[in-house]
Amino acid sequence: MSPHTTSAPELLDVADPDQAHWIELPSYRPSVRVARRLMRTRLGGWGLSGELCADAVLLVSELAANAVRHTSSVRILCGMGFVTAGCLRIEVHDHDYSGCGLTRRDPGPDDEGGRGLLLVEYLADSWGVDRSRLTGGKAVWATLTA
Repeated sequence: MSPHTTSAPELLDVADPDQAHWIELPSYRPSVRVARRLMRTRLGGWGLSGELCADAVLLVSELAANAVRHTSSVRILCGMGFVTAGCLRIEVHDHDYSGCGLTRRDPGPDDEGGRGLLLVEYLADSWGVDRSRLTGGKAVWATLTA
């Protein structure tokens, strides 16, 4: 499985292209691990604090896992960048054309899954879902203050 690194495609509205990073991955479960590793490496290169880096990597992981698990996408596009000096935006684009909604679950104490969006909601300063201008599917995004 080989990721494809792309230049900043248009959705992350950053002033400095060096402050954005994109990867395209096949929509397989092992791709989530690859996304975490590659994004962690890039965030480390940007000199982010350990806590911010850990939160960003967890957000990438949860959003990518949802795209892989809950859509019929063949590929996913993961991006992140500084939209302002202190605001890191993370995006995961899929090819789910069914709509822009996400189903939030209320997992029970014995459920093994269903907590991803709860984690996103807890960690992110803001988050949401839009129609992706890049794939035509969904773009799920989250922001963190650096």
